[in-house]
Amino acid sequence: QVQLVESGGGLVQAGGSLRLSCTASGSSLSINEIGWYRRAPGKERELVASISSSGTSNYANYAGFVKGRFTISADNAKNTAILQMNSLKPEDTAVYYCYADIYHPVLGRRTYWGQGTQVTSSS
Repeated sequence: QVQLVESGGGLVQAGGSLRLSCTASGSSLSINEIGWYRRAPGKERELVASISSSGTSNYANYAGFVKGRFTISADNAKNTAILQMNSLKPEDTAVYYCYADIYHPVLGRRTYWGQGTQVTSSS
């Protein structure tokens, strides 16, 4: 069985920082891509950042609205991704959902989702 467990998030003042973590549990996993979406009240879900693996290299991708403020990183050995969020703005307030495109030798290739974590940046 494969699960994604998220941690982090919370409430900060505008300009502050938060860190989200997402860990995939299970054995013999191969993570092709991992990242975060977010959904703000009344808005569509939007991709925030992702990181994909190719061999021993990781490639990060960011939405335009977080470039220069958020940084995604991955520890492949620990099946963990980190989203460091700096210079938070009130418009960053949303529920952030971790996702991962994972290959498992028995379950095959699937997309998994974390439980979501609230991020609130107050003005």
